[in-house]
Amino acid sequence: MSFPSWRDWLFSAKAFLASMLALFVALSLDLPRPYWAMAAVYVVANPLAGATSSKGLYRALGTLLGASAAVFLVPLFVNAPELLSLVIALWTGTLLFLSMLDRSARSYVFMLAGYSLPLIALPSVGAPETIFDTALARSEEIIIGITCASIVSAVVFPASVRTVLGGRIVSWFDDAGSWADEILRGEGASPATPLKRQKLAADMTGLDLIISQLGHDANGRDIVRHSRELRGRLLMLLPLFSSLADRLHALKADGERLPAELSNVLNDIADWLRQGGKGEAGDNAERLRGRVEALRQSDPDNVGWNALLFRSALARLAEIVDLWHDCLTLRNQIRSSNHAGPWHPVFRHRRIVGRNRHYDYALLAFAACSVIAAIVVASFFWIFSGWQNGAGFVTMAAVACSFFAALDRPAPFIRSMFIWCAVSLVISFIYIFAILPAVNSYELLVLVFAPPFLLLGLLIPKPQFNMLAMLLAVNSASFIALQDRYSSDFTTFANEAIAALAGIGFALAWTLIARPFGAELAARRLLRAGWRDLAETAAGERRTDHEQLSGRILDRLGQLVPRLAAVEDRELKKVDGFAEVRLGFNVLMLQTKRAELRGSSSLSVGHVLTGVSDFYRSRLKAGQAIDPPDDLRQSIDDSLATVALENPQAQTENIDALVGLRRALFPEAAPPANWRDPQALATPLQIAAE
Repeated sequence: MSFPSWRDWLFSAKAFLASMLALFVALSLDLPRPYWAMAAVYVVANPLAGATSSKGLYRALGTLLGASAAVFLVPLFVNAPELLSLVIALWTGTLLFLSMLDRSARSYVFMLAGYSLPLIALPSVGAPETIFDTALARSEEIIIGITCASIVSAVVFPASVRTVLGGRIVSWFDDAGSWADEILRGEGASPATPLKRQKLAADMTGLDLIISQLGHDANGRDIVRHSRELRGRLLMLLPLFSSLADRLHALKADGERLPAELSNVLNDIADWLRQGGKGEAGDNAERLRGRVEALRQSDPDNVGWNALLFRSALARLAEIVDLWHDCLTLRNQIRSSNHAGPWHPVFRHRRIVGRNRHYDYALLAFAACSVIAAIVVASFFWIFSGWQNGAGFVTMAAVACSFFAALDRPAPFIRSMFIWCAVSLVISFIYIFAILPAVNSYELLVLVFAPPFLLLGLLIPKPQFNMLAMLLAVNSASFIALQDRYSSDFTTFANEAIAALAGIGFALAWTLIARPFGAELAARRLLRAGWRDLAETAAGERRTDHEQLSGRILDRLGQLVPRLAAVEDRELKKVDGFAEVRLGFNVLMLQTKRAELRGSSSLSVGHVLTGVSDFYRSRLKAGQAIDPPDDLRQSIDDSLATVALENPQAQTENIDALVGLRRALFPEAAPPANWRDPQALATPLQIAAE
């Protein structure tokens, strides 16, 4: 772990300042639980001002929603504790399910509203007449903490979301440029995409989260549209890189050397892309695009399989140059002060990746249902045991299960939460019984709180420690339970500590029993969802779904990559997600452009699409990645010849897609027999793309 930077120290100091300010305001207003205001600061604290504001807003909304539910439900069901427990569990699980469907910062509203109900309602079931006062006090104190955190973050050396977005974009450009350089110089021109390159799709998740927070940043609201445009083009680059690598590999499959003219263009484009985030559009794109176009027109009458692959590689190069130019100009608009003007894309002829997401509703519902069941079982144990501190037990079980429900393997994180909760209890014990009795002023209170909370604040900006450091800070503030007058009771503290640890321990045991599987199950389900999408698209059920399908395919790839890195299954690790991305685009192209064909050409393309659909349905039935049948390859070869000979005016994009299908499904197959001899076909063939 690296030493904290000055930015980490600044953030920690700002968070501590905001927490002490919130505590002072809550104490001054004589609120019943001022420590909630202090804890709320660390819940929403973020190094970025916009992220703090957005999380603060969402926490306020979630708290108000949960508090309102508590005020409504507790009086209704207080005389039926079993029914109240079931209602609380269903509320928490349903809101948790909604939060997992919304993969933006806004999801926090639903998750917080879900577990705020048991936090507010359960401690009040013994005195239901106080539920309104309890809900109001919690809402007031949470809002005080949120307001203090937002003000301090925005006023004291604010850090802009826009600045972080610029850094993430540059980093992504650098990684993508490095991959492109390997492909263009031949080192990465292989049919399979390495896992580390597939990770570029997974990196979009972090970029999506930052873009979702731009609207809450004073300096970022007017670049949201450009940021979303950039996201779509960055994603579109990935399958194009993969397609180009495939074509270059195929051209060199028999030990052939690439034509000198092509090698020169590849090297020059590689020099431009290798600059990554430091590159500039300038006139590079127009000059390089002109050279690619000149190569495409150099021998228009040449036919044969290698000619198709050659023109396919050039088509991919032209698209990559245009997209890279668009990405660079968008990056410049995002980071410049003159970002409100119009932007004119160069890449126009292919629709950009949509914003659709893939959701595994069954797994998400299972995760939510396991939380519902955990709360019900914990509540019934409390009811039938008559445990005086059972409310704390159920509450901590609900919080622990909810926080990590979206993970494939939540148990290790709940285990860490248990350990750090125990640490926070030790810290709280020392403060309550050894330090606070000697404190007689607010200034001295700030001084004694500074060491642990400043150190915890240093860990919050680090992704690997963020959740646990936040929980440790919040739990420490909550267990110390600071009031306007000092009081201590060892029995009360011990009972509450046991209840908290027992609740987290129960959540851990329940998770180990209810969710013993890990990333492998999710990865297999992602693969099957992809096969189902491709089968339905090839069958014509999604022929107008280009942007939606492309968005789902690449989003699914982004979810799959980190899981592939975590599993031990060798077959899963061989998966090349980009091959199916390319195949999906080609199927959509055939569905869209098939109407331009006539006669036997249209029938042959229909036969190919039926074969693709049947093949993926057979994979679904078998439950594993079986190889495509040779009949499908022959069907593609026959369709290639038929389309080229019968439809010279409408052949370009259809042949593009057919060649792409053949390369995606049969990368190691020999060239089509009727295409090996360039003189076998009299009709000149156009580009073979993807």
